[in-house]
Amino acid sequence: MKRIGVLTSGGDAPGMNAAVRSVVRTACENDMEVVGIRRGYTGLINGDMVEMNIRSVSDIIHRGGTILYSARCLEFKEEAGLQKAIQSCKENAIDGIVVIGGDGSFRGARDLSLRGVPCIGIPGTIDNDIACSDYTIGYDTCLNTIMEMVDRVRDTTESHDRCSVVEVMGRRAGYLALNAGIAVGATSILVPEFDYDIERDVIERMRRTQKTGKRHFIIMVAEGIGGVEELARRIEKETMVESRAVILGHVQRGGAPTCKDRVVASQMGNRAVKLLQQGIGNRVVGMRNEEIFDMDIYEALSMTKTLDKELFDISYEISI
Repeated sequence: MKRIGVLTSGGDAPGMNAAVRSVVRTACENDMEVVGIRRGYTGLINGDMVEMNIRSVSDIIHRGGTILYSARCLEFKEEAGLQKAIQSCKENAIDGIVVIGGDGSFRGARDLSLRGVPCIGIPGTIDNDIACSDYTIGYDTCLNTIMEMVDRVRDTTESHDRCSVVEVMGRRAGYLALNAGIAVGATSILVPEFDYDIERDVIERMRRTQKTGKRHFIIMVAEGIGGVEELARRIEKETMVESRAVILGHVQRGGAPTCKDRVVASQMGNRAVKLLQQGIGNRVVGMRNEEIFDMDIYEALSMTKTLDKELFDISYEISI
């Protein structure tokens, strides 16, 4: 391959810029041209592209978000949209594409690969919910952001003997809630993967903890659980502890990527280009046991990922 494209799709994640930088510079060092496709698959359909070189990606490794921007594209889910994207690749002489994003982005990469445009997927999502990979770009940064924000909330929570019910991102995955909850010493953690009972897992735990002298509480709730305002009201009514709902929102997606996200993104971007250089597409790059690997995209999309039940149990043993 002589000319490749790179795009970021779906929710933005800290470290995406580091991955773009790695893709561009690896390609340039191996005599390949690179086109930056702006706003994901929407930009691919519409031909919103920019030529990139080693200087195009200077001073971006430390920046959050994505310089290529991102968007969700309903048109791309239809055959007509896919054909427009393929025609755009032909018109711009794009031989293959590196797609940085989550499951939905990978499904788009699979569909393009099926139709003759080789694609390599790089997992970029704060949720860490890509089944084939132990780690996804942006996860570590997001965890540290949550930890810092909740540490700040804890200061006022403790000062007023309150309970803060904190909602973090993760509609279908509780990785952020579980690990951040352990890191901040949350009394209870509610995630979509495991059944819960509010009376047993929140109210009774708080009452039990109150008997030991504790007066302030953090309850960590994954976004997929929802109802944090109602939960805060119920806690206050049943425990007589003043309670507040705290929704961290999109602050979790922003900020400079951590060292881990910068390094992993750089490794994954490099591997993706090396695969395309060999004419290999239809693959996903991931991390397994701290090593970078790649696998068939169909197999990757068929896999499921489970939350660590042992870690979840540990969180309840040590949070009283």
